[in-house]
Amino acid sequence: MVMARKVEMQSIGTPAVLKIVETDVGSPGTGQVRLVQDAIGINYVDVMVRTGHFPMRLPATPGFEAAGVIDAVGPGVKGFERGDRAAYFFVEGAYATASLKPAENLVRLPHDISNEVAATFLAKGLTAWMGLYALHRITAGEVILVLGASGSVGSILSRWARALGATVIGVAGTDEKLAKVEAGATHAFLASDPELSTKIRAIAQAGVDVVYDFVGKATFPVVVAAVRDGGVIAAIGAASGQPTAATDQIASRGIQIRAGGTPQYVHGGTVAGATEQLWDAVRGDLFSDLEAVRYRFDQIGAAHADMESRRLTGLPVLTV
Repeated sequence: MVMARKVEMQSIGTPAVLKIVETDVGSPGTGQVRLVQDAIGINYVDVMVRTGHFPMRLPATPGFEAAGVIDAVGPGVKGFERGDRAAYFFVEGAYATASLKPAENLVRLPHDISNEVAATFLAKGLTAWMGLYALHRITAGEVILVLGASGSVGSILSRWARALGATVIGVAGTDEKLAKVEAGATHAFLASDPELSTKIRAIAQAGVDVVYDFVGKATFPVVVAAVRDGGVIAAIGAASGQPTAATDQIASRGIQIRAGGTPQYVHGGTVAGATEQLWDAVRGDLFSDLEAVRYRFDQIGAAHADMESRRLTGLPVLTV
């Protein structure tokens, strides 16, 4: 028997529903490996699972990304061996100290990318990659607006876009988060600023080329006012709910709304190139000012509480 700890929820609710239990992981089946995980990513979708806004069959083990060392390989697995370090993203059941995972979902980790860095950046960084290379391919000289620029993905995307030569207008939700947005953007403003749309148009008179929207309903009027005719709205999240689209105005102005989940754009043959571009950005210190906020495995409830109440000051990761 190979015993592990995992987080299990029998019902939806507050962070108190997240219980740590012991389980026999078992041996990997055909096409599977057993991954001993020492770093687990925490993402807002995990909170949505816990609260029932992203349904999973109960009882459920939340979490969608982790990194660790393979300690057993099942029949039919090619390209991975016992002792290899690997990670995965957007695969259910990550909140565990060991788990069985399909080898086809694994990403081999380079020698200079630690397990903690992988679990901290993989899902968030590849979501940013989706925005910058798939939903709209950023070119130098473009002006972009990032709503929710202080969030985990927004902060990564802002810094990456600026390195690609874009002028980045970042918007923060509170005064406390403005400094973080200023560090990653060319210009930074508050969402509550009554002159926000005027200030954006002063920078981009015809409107911005792309809006990266992580907020949704609460700021959608700003989105529509800011984007240029023929521009792009890249809807990556909706923290305040889904927007009520100004359909007629968007259509008449030739604005494109592009959306989708990261697995739709980063899969199969795309994974190797996207992850290598992400690791190159990490190696280039594009995100060196973004600190990891570490929680012990038994602090998962506190991590969820901090994320849900927007108290996070960095990128959260669960350590074992």
